[in-house]
Amino acid sequence: MLAQRTLKTLTRAVGVGLHSGQRVELTLRPAAPDTGIVFRRVDLPEPVDIPVRAESVTDTRLASTISVGQAKVFTVEHLMSACAGLGIDNLYVDITAEEVPILDGSASSFVFLLQSAGIVEQNAPKRFLRVLKTVQVSEGEGNNIKWAKLEPYHGYKLSFEIDFRHPAVDSTGQLVVFDMSEGVYSRDIARARTFGFTKDVEMMRANGLALGGGLDNAIVMDDYKVLNADGLRYDDEFVKHKILDAMGDLYIVGKPLLAAYSAFRSGHAMNNQLLRALLAQPDAYEIVTFDVASQAPKGFGSLQPAW
Repeated sequence: MLAQRTLKTLTRAVGVGLHSGQRVELTLRPAAPDTGIVFRRVDLPEPVDIPVRAESVTDTRLASTISVGQAKVFTVEHLMSACAGLGIDNLYVDITAEEVPILDGSASSFVFLLQSAGIVEQNAPKRFLRVLKTVQVSEGEGNNIKWAKLEPYHGYKLSFEIDFRHPAVDSTGQLVVFDMSEGVYSRDIARARTFGFTKDVEMMRANGLALGGGLDNAIVMDDYKVLNADGLRYDDEFVKHKILDAMGDLYIVGKPLLAAYSAFRSGHAMNNQLLRALLAQPDAYEIVTFDVASQAPKGFGSLQPAW
């Protein structure tokens, strides 16, 4: 049986929120089979559980926000991406503020936290959401078009193309394809950092955003070049971060996907629209398990993640 996974023990981190600038403590705890990933606002007078699912997403401006009632947690996508990349099914995320800490701006710190806590198999089958027919969402037209789609695929493959029309971005790779069966998530994707432009920072901060952002947790560019002294971690770090974000956004569906995802200039909003479009068509997907681990797509079978 290909089994569900959780952590062996709890692990903690402290950081600041990218947009709020608030200090936040994060505790990652093991969870029972079929719990899923649940964020807990433990700073509230009565702690509130916010289960991760596509319908929980209530805001997608610059990050993915999940809510239950008035309780919310935003910028969940980097931690969710790490959980997707390492195959974590069940997890409690205790958090003392309304934003996940940005740490170094990538998913690599979360990968380190999860792996240092240890990953264990559970006595329950891992449930996948298998896409059965193509689902696509798009907006705009001509030079302004953006789109994202999911297609049937025995495995999990992501393809993303960017088009920012900025000298520093245009000089790097514009298209990345990452297949879980061939690549290594922690090596190939997890270290790609979020990025932003100095021309947008004043506007964002006037709107109460990017208050915790800086050169230590983001790639920052002026009109022409990257301002970080140490440059880029990958030749195609910008588009790889979009893959990282997409993996986190799509894992909000609550189960690992068996599908091929492809996108052009998509973002958090369109990724959530894509999930909702998929779930609105019951004949477009099915939930599957693998009684024999070897029947699962390559890359999903080993306990120590193969990607």
